[in-house]
Amino acid sequence: MTQHYFSESPAGDFRPRDIEVELAGAPRKVRTAGGVFSPEHLDRGTEILLKTLARERERGREHAAEHDPDSELRGGAVLDLGCGWGPIALAAALETPEREVWAIDINERSRELTRTNAAMLGITTVRVAAPEEVPAAVTFAEIRSNPPIRIGKAALHELLTQWLPRLAPGGVAHLVVAKHLGADSLQRWIAETFSELAVERVARDKGFHVIRAVRSER
Repeated sequence: MTQHYFSESPAGDFRPRDIEVELAGAPRKVRTAGGVFSPEHLDRGTEILLKTLARERERGREHAAEHDPDSELRGGAVLDLGCGWGPIALAAALETPEREVWAIDINERSRELTRTNAAMLGITTVRVAAPEEVPAAVTFAEIRSNPPIRIGKAALHELLTQWLPRLAPGGVAHLVVAKHLGADSLQRWIAETFSELAVERVARDKGFHVIRAVRSER
């Protein structure tokens, strides 16, 4: 268990390495290391999630321009749940630098790398924290996550039960899950467990599903 990326203090040498990935539409150099999720590259699920979010963001811009040309897209805080070395949080901060982004992970090595990568990219709006360090009063306009499915169904449900209720009214969560790891059953469980959330699958690509859950305005 100590070797797993979802451990608080993974065993093994740190051995940092720099890799190049595409984030927010441009190549970026970031630092990874052993003992965190997908240290060699941007994993396929996260890549699909980021592409789905980009498409939805563009559709949102088009809708706003059509119905209110003077409006600007604004939003509250974003939560990257299980940040790893930080790709989801970093992309959010690069795309919308006016928004606060929280990056949380139980893995202390992941948190260290996310801080390092934010500094390397000149990002100052990412707040990296252990889950228990997020103030109880903080709510989120968005939750974005490639959740740690391999912690087991019970632990995953406990994790989502803790964080999905912290969506602000009208807030939206996007989760990417491999079909063979239970994407369909997770989508059903979220819909059955959280009556305040409207749940649907918004993308399916290369064996991954992107689940969107929108909290009602009231």
